[in-house]
Amino acid sequence: MRFRITIAALLGVAVCFAGTLDVSPAEGKKKKKRTEELSSYDASLPQPDPIMPSLTPQPPLGDNEALAQQTGLHTANKGLGGIDVSHYQGNINWKEVARNSNLYYVYVKATEGAKLVDDTYHRNIEGARQAGLKVGCYHFYSPTANVSEQFRNFSSVVKLKGHDLIPIIDIEHRGKAPLGQFQNRLKQFLKLVERHYGVQPILYTSRDFYNKYLSGPFTHYKYMIARYHEDIPELRDNAAFVMWQYSATSRIRGIKGNVDRSCLMDKYSLSDILLTK
Repeated sequence: MRFRITIAALLGVAVCFAGTLDVSPAEGKKKKKRTEELSSYDASLPQPDPIMPSLTPQPPLGDNEALAQQTGLHTANKGLGGIDVSHYQGNINWKEVARNSNLYYVYVKATEGAKLVDDTYHRNIEGARQAGLKVGCYHFYSPTANVSEQFRNFSSVVKLKGHDLIPIIDIEHRGKAPLGQFQNRLKQFLKLVERHYGVQPILYTSRDFYNKYLSGPFTHYKYMIARYHEDIPELRDNAAFVMWQYSATSRIRGIKGNVDRSCLMDKYSLSDILLTK
């Protein structure tokens, strides 16, 4: 559940910069202004405690001793682990993934903002569930997309029939609006989701993002908190910190490359993230 900056995007910025070297002062000012407008897009803004991969790959799922040493999971449910996936993981061999005895749940990216649909969503949901895993989905929330259009994108794609887990709303960017406006728009979106599906979604964010932008108005939600560090993250208040995403560099058989990895915290069980049938 991470925003990614592509190589093409970085090259595009380099080209724009290079193009300003040999122009008239007036043209230079226009291009500079246009570049500033482009760079003001909310996803490029610095975020507190950015959700970035740790430098050292984590041990394969199931290696509890190494897991405890590297992540300090002595106070978390080492055996109740899960992963989240999207099109970045490519074609997944779910039968091989499900052979891991410590993997209990899987969250699959469904949508992002007002228009994007992950093209592996349906395949991953069906494949993971057929392999015997508990499955759910997540939506990557955009603070700048129209609330109604963003909700329509999510609800038109996601039908909870065939899902086991409470859906997650991934909140990683604040945007440039005042804090009150950001919070009100998010409240509107969450109310639409809750009213439509009849369940309060789980929220995903980083520790610092929660403490700075969500603490207070959103304390009553359950959370998956991302922090790629050996210390368990601490929240400012008594929010229900149900899951900890502690690695973005885990490896597991059946998936090529890295995958996000999380676990349930001690006082919570799988039933706390399951949909009520």
